[in-house]
Amino acid sequence: MASRGTVKASANFNASADAEVLHKAMKGLGTDEAAILQLLTARSNAQRQEIKAAYKTLFGKDLVNDLKGELRGTFETLIVALMTPPLTYDVTSLRNAIKGAGTDEKVLVEILASRTAQQVKDIVAAYRKEYDDDLEKDVCGDTSGHFKRLLVILLQANRQTGIQEGNIESDAQALFKAGEEKFGTDEQSFITILGNRSAQHLRKVFDAYMKMSGFEMEESIQKETSGSLKDLLLAVVKCARSVPAYFAETLYNAMKGAGTDDNTLIRVMVTRCEVDMLDIRAEFRKRFACSLHSMIKGDTGGDYRKALLLLCGGDDA
Repeated sequence: MASRGTVKASANFNASADAEVLHKAMKGLGTDEAAILQLLTARSNAQRQEIKAAYKTLFGKDLVNDLKGELRGTFETLIVALMTPPLTYDVTSLRNAIKGAGTDEKVLVEILASRTAQQVKDIVAAYRKEYDDDLEKDVCGDTSGHFKRLLVILLQANRQTGIQEGNIESDAQALFKAGEEKFGTDEQSFITILGNRSAQHLRKVFDAYMKMSGFEMEESIQKETSGSLKDLLLAVVKCARSVPAYFAETLYNAMKGAGTDDNTLIRVMVTRCEVDMLDIRAEFRKRFACSLHSMIKGDTGGDYRKALLLLCGGDDA
């Protein structure tokens, strides 16, 4: 499958030469932030890992530590994120979401709803290796109710594949009976069906549900559920419809209104720039009155803005 990312591996790549450029950018008085951001956003994550190794070989120092010592604020956070291998980044993000002060449900929802089954299996294994802890147990210790149960289902990473033609109507019926038709919602049916069926199957179920109830699945979830469970159910439904559309909306929500949710902005731009950023941009343009590029430009500043715009790639004005 051709990558739909904006960040690609550099063709004439030389890890040692890049390490020299970065070393020079940080040497002496003042730091050449422009040189750092231009170089790192023009390399793939795998290439950045090679640069990191070359840097240590040449200078006997850790590149990420040096970058942290020279950079500040959101720009530093963004550059450190770019230097982190994707799997490690997801694992660390989940760990911080659980072990930080209070649980950051937003991160749990975003990662576990949007990653593929194989990615979730890799995350669970890497989490155990890194922290000698069970991710499922840590998630359970920090969450409760049907929100916890759906997270546990997603952590099993056993989603079916393909479309079960025979179950489309009965699944839609079960969701209808569990939500719109009765007083009080039977959340168990929601989480079992939404947590276990394939995306292709769920899209057909959503169509059948719409015919049956007159409501989009998302509208029913908005009405029938609340809190973290609502957020997770909506994320699962949106990702079943289109992962890039889900991320376009996530980015929009991170920047709309007063203030910016920089953590989300950084997390999404970094984790999707080599995956599907072109599709995210197209979905963003379709849904909102501006392009992703123009919204980032209006919402951020300085080197942080420059680096984000390079990850975004282009403007879809």
